[in-house]
Amino acid sequence: MENNEATDAFLVKSYMEGNEHSLSVLINRHQHRIYSFIFSKVFDKDISEDIFQDTFIKVIRTLKRGKYNEEGKFLPWVMRIAHNLVIDHFRKSKRMPKFENSGDFNIFSVLSDSGLNAEKQIIKDQIEADVKELIKELPEDQLEVLVMRIYKDMSFKEISERTGVSINTALGRMRYALINLRKVIEKHNLVLTN
Repeated sequence: MENNEATDAFLVKSYMEGNEHSLSVLINRHQHRIYSFIFSKVFDKDISEDIFQDTFIKVIRTLKRGKYNEEGKFLPWVMRIAHNLVIDHFRKSKRMPKFENSGDFNIFSVLSDSGLNAEKQIIKDQIEADVKELIKELPEDQLEVLVMRIYKDMSFKEISERTGVSINTALGRMRYALINLRKVIEKHNLVLTN
């Protein structure tokens, strides 16, 4: 099979069977996209190169241990590793990009973006997972209203009827849920941007 025609899955398998050249074909095929993704987050050439190298060191270690099982999804898997290393970089340097609190706080707008490319889809999935973990820290009454409003798309009138509280109480709980969620995000020093 010609190297340009070989699928990522074929090249990964070939590399895991000992063909070192297959990895350089994979790196050459995807390096621009992965590097551009990293650079778009850190805006520094040297740091981007370091993170890019660390990404492939992790890829190589995982493949050498035979732990790779993302059948046919090599690029999204590598992008996820790069994304995690970018977050690690920000955590270490204590330069976490903060949420811009521009009046109306709405982390859920990130989750509703439908025109996503593969890279942004990976990040969106990570953000969704992070948010689902974060909201578990909310008080039960606030969590209940937030889940009904955001995930079940219920109106405050429907929430009021379902929970047996007034519409104003439901609105208040939603407001406090968002305030508390912001505090939880800051406490965990999380990046929730794409």
